[in-house]
Amino acid sequence: MPEKPAQHWTESLFDSVSALYEMAHEYQIALRAAEVTASTVDFDRRKSHEGRIALEGRTSVYGRTYTRPPHDYALMLLSHTYGEAASLMRRRYTEASLLYASGAAWAVRSVHAGEQPPVVAFETDKDGDWIPHALHTPDLDRPDLDRYAGAAGLAAAYDTVRRCMDAGEYGEELAGREYVSEQEAGAMFDAHAEADGLADAAFAYGLLAQKAVSFVLLEPRRAREREIALARAEAQRTENA
Repeated sequence: MPEKPAQHWTESLFDSVSALYEMAHEYQIALRAAEVTASTVDFDRRKSHEGRIALEGRTSVYGRTYTRPPHDYALMLLSHTYGEAASLMRRRYTEASLLYASGAAWAVRSVHAGEQPPVVAFETDKDGDWIPHALHTPDLDRPDLDRYAGAAGLAAAYDTVRRCMDAGEYGEELAGREYVSEQEAGAMFDAHAEADGLADAAFAYGLLAQKAVSFVLLEPRRAREREIALARAEAQRTENA
């Protein structure tokens, strides 16, 4: 099978950002599915059957044969299993969304700096896990896109991500205190509630940053097209000489 022609860096970089989107989107779908599945065994919504079974060989503290409602037991186990799955998907979705958002922003920043990265690059930690790029530096949260109509929306999306991250840090700081007042407990609850929106906020930022990637690649792509046109013209001239 003939080898696939090597992509120009503008195409492979955009494909790299697109692949990060697909990863985050897959976890987004998985989380929604896990949450729906977990809701099917919610005890607040569903009444379990009252029938019971006897467990021979086991007795209660009163010396009676131990009984258990099997339907209730199944719902309890399923609730635990589905809840764990939803928690895992929520964590994966958050991680993937931050990688998507920071990777797209990194691509914008790199092209603005005159670089030609063929793909998005991430550092890894000691366990080999990918580390998202920082989302707090000025050139990431407000790219210099003077002619880009979506610049204001991108900046607003960043502000939402930053609020979620700050809320998470504040909530963790309060949770780590030895004593929390009633007012602080309320603030901690509110902070955790806002921090729960981080995954969706990062995903929304990533979508806008991906559009910005397309914008900053316009000129490099045009330059590439001009190079190809000139090469073809030169080849045609040489053939006709």
